[in-house]
Amino acid sequence: MLVKTKPTYVVMEDLNTSGMLKNRKLSKAIQQQTFHEFKRQMMYKCAWHGIELIVADRFYPSSKMCSCCGHVKEKLSLFERTYRCEACGLEMDRDLNASINLKNYAK
Repeated sequence: MLVKTKPTYVVMEDLNTSGMLKNRKLSKAIQQQTFHEFKRQMMYKCAWHGIELIVADRFYPSSKMCSCCGHVKEKLSLFERTYRCEACGLEMDRDLNASINLKNYAK
């Protein structure tokens, strides 16, 4: 449980789910998720436990930006699971890279 680690803040992305629904390959999976309810619950739980909830702007390039040097890729397909920076050569899991960027967003 996240609350047991007693974080001072939690950062999450403000996802554009209506835009994601326009992608026919993703629409069924997106409809099955309840992002709005998850966000509402996060807001409630964070407030209850005194944890600051920071919502990153939906245009913040958390997946496209290198967490090491800050270089932003122009394109990054959903099928690319490993982030490779063209500027500094960093290679890491795409989701880990995005989570580091979201952590740094709060600073």
